[in-house]
Amino acid sequence: MTLLTISQAVNSLLRSEELVQRCIDNMDRQPALAAKVFTKQLRNQALAQAKAYDRLREQGVPVPPYAGVPISIKDLFDMTAEVTTCGSRILADREPAGIDAEVVRRLRNAGFIPVGRTNMTEFAYSGLGLNPHYGTPENPWERSNPRIPGGSSSGAAIAITDQMAVASLGTDTGGSCRIPAALCGIVGFKPTASKVPQSGVSPLSSSLDSVGPLGASVECVAILNDILAGDVVKPIIRTSLRGLRLAVPTTLTLDGMDAAVAATFERTLMLLAQAGAQIDRIPLIELGELPAINGKGGFVAAEAWAWHRELIAAHRDSYDPNVVTRIEKGQHQSAADYIDLIKARADLQRRVAAISIHYDALVMPTVPIVAPTLREMEDPERFQHANLLMLRNPSIANFLDRCAISLPCHEQGSAPVGLMLMGERGADLRILGIAHAVEQLLQSALQQ
Repeated sequence: MTLLTISQAVNSLLRSEELVQRCIDNMDRQPALAAKVFTKQLRNQALAQAKAYDRLREQGVPVPPYAGVPISIKDLFDMTAEVTTCGSRILADREPAGIDAEVVRRLRNAGFIPVGRTNMTEFAYSGLGLNPHYGTPENPWERSNPRIPGGSSSGAAIAITDQMAVASLGTDTGGSCRIPAALCGIVGFKPTASKVPQSGVSPLSSSLDSVGPLGASVECVAILNDILAGDVVKPIIRTSLRGLRLAVPTTLTLDGMDAAVAATFERTLMLLAQAGAQIDRIPLIELGELPAINGKGGFVAAEAWAWHRELIAAHRDSYDPNVVTRIEKGQHQSAADYIDLIKARADLQRRVAAISIHYDALVMPTVPIVAPTLREMEDPERFQHANLLMLRNPSIANFLDRCAISLPCHEQGSAPVGLMLMGERGADLRILGIAHAVEQLLQSALQQ
């Protein structure tokens, strides 16, 4: 699967209108899928903006650097005159947003053109990507045996894989950019949360939420990350794999791997070692404390309950049952529980940092299994088990307040598998540089 990157789109000879029209044509080629990828398509607005950029170019007027590049926006972000539904029917009658979310404004100012609002797990509360209200966009792998896309930024990933957008804007509270990226064979990045503003973004958990991009390459998400953070777009830091110290935590992160993920992960570690990276398998037993720390639902349940309790009182039967039951766990947490959670988080961050600071990155499978089938998820027990597996590794970065990226490491034609690199808090540019070097290694090795 060869996907158009942001740089290729910018450097192509295609006019802005042609770039947008290609995405619209791909929507038209798969209308049933497009209806599940987007909660709303923005065709007319996108084409009008693209034509405006083309006219400016013809007149010799400077345009923004990414003028005309089509992007999708997750339906958690406010967009002027659009209703932010959060993948739910409950909010369909709310007032349209008066202004863009700050990150949407930044993307528009850079020239990106939104082509649609992407579907998601209702209120972003699941790692599977299922949505009973708008439908579930199917994973690009084995469409004959439909599989989950991963969530919660499900439509964001499929918009890229099926070339209905060149890149996507998502959110990541427990892996919501990285999980669909891993399961669908693209790149997803979670920045250090404080790097990107969240004004105009509907929250799931204010303690854990972050805004992140999905793209066809590490360079794509690096470009978007700079723009989202309000920085000048910079070249990726050139990084040599030789001499890098990479740690593989053996506690928790490798449990429950299926055969495909295990084989792919071990092959990737071998390639990294052959390229000169030092691979250390370390216990990092502190990670084993996470299930108990979050045993009452953690920050997500507590903070989601605070936001949703009035909506649930009025519209409980209209929620996805798999979402509302998880939100309701939050009502059983006391103030003391929440304060204990804050203290436990700070303590774990400190203790893990004392160990991980000696490494350039922590390395693990993004998720330990390949994408399950949609049919399997009809079983409530399988649903719960798969959801916990999807969220387990990615959510570590959110709890520790770190940057992390998922990039594909599978052989072409096989089930998508994601490799996750996790950096220290604030080391976003460093981890992007490492990821870019790993991406180049894997592309070279897998093409031989």
